[in-house]
Amino acid sequence: MASRSKTTTGLSVLFGVLGVLHFVKPEPFEKIVPKVLPRKKELVYASGVAELACAAGLLHPRTRRLAGLASAGLLVAVFPANVQMAADIQRKGSPRQKAIAWARLPFQVPLIKWALKASRETK
Repeated sequence: MASRSKTTTGLSVLFGVLGVLHFVKPEPFEKIVPKVLPRKKELVYASGVAELACAAGLLHPRTRRLAGLASAGLLVAVFPANVQMAADIQRKGSPRQKAIAWARLPFQVPLIKWALKASRETK
């Protein structure tokens, strides 16, 4: 098996764990799907499949470039769900929950950079 960096392996593990959680416990993910989107459960399952595909693709050098780019795209695509979660918590959460929900939004940027970096990894 070709070597890969620990950061790429970590990203793969992150996507794998989250992908599995979409199927094992979809309810929390359904709650943060933006209100305007229909078929929340189906969207949660679809994003779970996408996360698992990205996780698997990051593990092999032949698929890593595409998987890294897809991972970055997926992180951009799910960003509205993170905003929805922060907005929902803003209405009914504790001050601490509100702070955490809004503070985590900027962390999408390093995650996207991480995915793009993985897409450039050749080994």
